Amino acid sequence: MSEPLNRRSKAITAGVNRSPNRAMLRAVGFGDGDFDKPIVGVASGHSTMNPCNAGIGGLVGRADAALKAAGAMPQTFGFPTVTDGIGMGTEGMKYSLVSREVIADAIETSVQSQSMDGVLAIGGCDKNMPGALIGMLRVNAPAIFCYGGTIKAGKWKGIDLTIVSAFEAVGAYGAGKMSQEDFEGIEKNACPSFGACGGMYTANTMSSAIEALGMSLPYSSTEANPDSEKSDSVALSAETLVAAIRKDLKPKDIVTKRSIENAIAVVMATGGSTNAVLHFLAIAHAAGVEWTIDDFERVRLKTPVLCDLKPSGKYVATDLHKAGGIPQVMKILLEAGLLHGDCITISGQTIAEVLKDVPATPRADQDVIRPITKPMYAQGHLAILKGNLAPEGCVAKITGLKNPVITGPARVFDSEEAAMTAIMADTIRHGDVLVIRYEGPKGGPGMREMLTPTSALIGKGFGETVGLITDGRFSGGTWGMVVGHVAPEAFDGGVIALVQEGDSITIDALQQLLQLNIDDATLAARRANWTQPAPRYSRGLLAKYAKLVSTASKGAVTDA
Repeated sequence: MSEPLNRRSKAITAGVNRSPNRAMLRAVGFGDGDFDKPIVGVASGHSTMNPCNAGIGGLVGRADAALKAAGAMPQTFGFPTVTDGIGMGTEGMKYSLVSREVIADAIETSVQSQSMDGVLAIGGCDKNMPGALIGMLRVNAPAIFCYGGTIKAGKWKGIDLTIVSAFEAVGAYGAGKMSQEDFEGIEKNACPSFGACGGMYTANTMSSAIEALGMSLPYSSTEANPDSEKSDSVALSAETLVAAIRKDLKPKDIVTKRSIENAIAVVMATGGSTNAVLHFLAIAHAAGVEWTIDDFERVRLKTPVLCDLKPSGKYVATDLHKAGGIPQVMKILLEAGLLHGDCITISGQTIAEVLKDVPATPRADQDVIRPITKPMYAQGHLAILKGNLAPEGCVAKITGLKNPVITGPARVFDSEEAAMTAIMADTIRHGDVLVIRYEGPKGGPGMREMLTPTSALIGKGFGETVGLITDGRFSGGTWGMVVGHVAPEAFDGGVIALVQEGDSITIDALQQLLQLNIDDATLAARRANWTQPAPRYSRGLLAKYAKLVSTASKGAVTDA
């Protein structure tokens, strides 16, 4: 901590290259007094392609001004974003998880190549957040994450809408259960403002978890993008980062096994997305923290679900914010002994210090956040299942179901499109277990989310009666008897590749079991006849990703 304030940027303003480096920096606005200031990268996910990121441009300007006022020299650079809601159900969705690695690579490249002293990242859509965290941890210069903010709920005939409402409407309309007026009304009103998808889907799950982790400011993870407090929070984040640079407080000081436990406890308490499992395996890998898929189950068993949030509940992130936000959830968990209060945060305060003035119990005038004595569910909702179909494990969201056990005949599809065709053609029956395979990290490649088929099933009335397993992923907006991240995946010869039409499959969330009900001899004979298919891509980003990516049970990382 005794090193110069701009210990990293000194590398590009001193020594034999001092003159040309200064000349180039003068061209972008540096004056004589600026070369001793810390250079702070502002990593921007601004994009007009989607509402999640279209409101980030103004936040970047606010961060820039606040950094300058705090005595730093901001330098803005961009990273790409993929919006799952637009790519869903198409080949484009294969780039979604891949973009997490591209974002991490972009931040690592920009910060390291230009010897920046710190980085403030602003992102909105799902992969922006884990991608930014992974990049920050690789670089390990002082860093803070700023969420671009959530969207406000849409309205149609007095009902709150999110983007998932539009996906579910496709199934309902196709089944003749919805009028064209309502179908079009939902589409036109589901997304009324800028901001990321409004339920406790993946974007709000990851923003909330990063706040709990200590890498963003209190209350920032549930603010709405259009509201002035979002911009104010970004400015305060900039000031906080400059203070962290002065203290040399770095991401690996903050992201530890104990702080990851805090983040996962909040994911469980808020009913967050299955994608948190995949992303925190990757974040832990980047931080050098020993964390396995079984650790999620350890945290789940002791953590109740406290919040009544979509997709399986009633409320959206803006409702959670009004009810006290993530600090209120964290204070309840802390008082119950379910958080590590001594973990440090980006402000330099511990979790306990940050939460000191937050009430120990939620307000009585709201029912978004439940007291610890009356939780939604006694244990967390993201269960790790194992069995002969998933010896490395898989992830199921088990709350909100009347009967989390199903045994039924397999309906086997080698792609998402094939499954969707069958669903819309009304060939699926109550009691079936859909198998969507070759959609894993390598086989897809890119591990697409299955929101389109799962929403269609719900719209057609199969949410409680049809199972679905996949080596792909699910959207944070998915609910139902669904199991994802099945590992090993089909492309690697996992048992999911050996399932045949009509086989009996058991999904038992109570026993945490995913089982193909055939004898070992039959399974061995099928394995002997299986051959790995040719990769779906031979060139470009997806081909490179398929060659590098790890199994989902290790976080689908590309630098293992």
